[in-house]
Amino acid sequence: MRQNLTTTLAAGLAAFLLAGGAQAQTAPACGGDLATFLEGVKAEVQTLGVSAEVADRALAGAAIDQKVLSRDRAQGVFRQTFLEFSKRTVSQARLDIGRKKLKDLAPVFARAEQEFGVPGQVIAAFWAMETDFGAVQGDFNTRNALVTLSHDCRRPEIFRPQLLAAIEMVGHGDLDPNGTTGAWAGEIGQVQMLPRDIIAYGVDGDGDGHIDVKKSSPDAILTAAKFIQHLGFVKGQPWIQEVSVPDVMPFEKTGLQPGMKAADWFALGVKPRDGDTSFGNLEASLVLPQGRKGPAFITYPNFNVYLEWNQSFIYTTSAAYFATRLAGAPPYERGNPEEGLSDEAMKQLQTKLQARGHDIGKIDGILGSGTRAAIQKEQLRLGMPADGWATQALLAAL
Repeated sequence: MRQNLTTTLAAGLAAFLLAGGAQAQTAPACGGDLATFLEGVKAEVQTLGVSAEVADRALAGAAIDQKVLSRDRAQGVFRQTFLEFSKRTVSQARLDIGRKKLKDLAPVFARAEQEFGVPGQVIAAFWAMETDFGAVQGDFNTRNALVTLSHDCRRPEIFRPQLLAAIEMVGHGDLDPNGTTGAWAGEIGQVQMLPRDIIAYGVDGDGDGHIDVKKSSPDAILTAAKFIQHLGFVKGQPWIQEVSVPDVMPFEKTGLQPGMKAADWFALGVKPRDGDTSFGNLEASLVLPQGRKGPAFITYPNFNVYLEWNQSFIYTTSAAYFATRLAGAPPYERGNPEEGLSDEAMKQLQTKLQARGHDIGKIDGILGSGTRAAIQKEQLRLGMPADGWATQALLAAL
């Protein structure tokens, strides 16, 4: 699943309340008899300007997909380290394919950068991470997936607007209700975009009069570029830069927190591997995915686009690193990070952190942002380098 459902789909809630509020008084917004639910959807989408004929065609034969519900209930948690995940996803084979794609589709990528300010390497990295350049796009019927998740009362405010948008796409001739497939949560195409985003930011890159992000690479590339621009990407600025860090520095300032500029980090002894300090005036964070002894990166404001795309810190750092490799950067220095904690040991650590009053969210064995922040505070209190990495030494000290 590409995008986090809280950030990217926030607009869906507002649209649902504005466009669907009145309809909710006459038909259930979720649950109940499926036929009654679909009649409510048909009526609502007509208030948005979609004809009854299109609505009937889009929803004819719609069914609940139990496999979608199973996937929704059993979403996996992210347990791999940065070194593990990036080694698997930023492979030499993918880099080779990515460079070939950049060459073969050079005019399309050039247009993307000219019109939307997004370098081809950034788009190609997302393209690779999401679907292996279109090879693995998902086999769930998109219409049925969105019907299922809209009918289910877990998060209808998120998925009903996407279902309405999918019906609108049927009217445009850009979605086949019976044939279009994608991810279990309704994302479609080579870069896995949701129907509302395809409608809002879709670009007909091949000039055939349709926006086909499944089969047309130019459509997918330019649509992704326009969407990334919308997320705030600034042309000409970096997104991530590998650095080396000194043995002694205020590690408690590291992590995705505001307040520092790149020049501040350089003054503390942080050194870019490529030697480029020209962006010292930009806001910057120093991130240490596996602590001070592992790989280190400075992230710039453009990195926020990656966090909008996917909230997983490991995914976003890997995707941003992938784009730099396509742009010519060497492989990162692995360093010699301290061994992390097992799943059970991580849960023990989280339990101890929670007992000390830290808000770490659910005790799930995942080194998420809340747990990292709590670790830094305890490391600082205990006189340890506050790099946010969970180790056996910290667990023992607590």
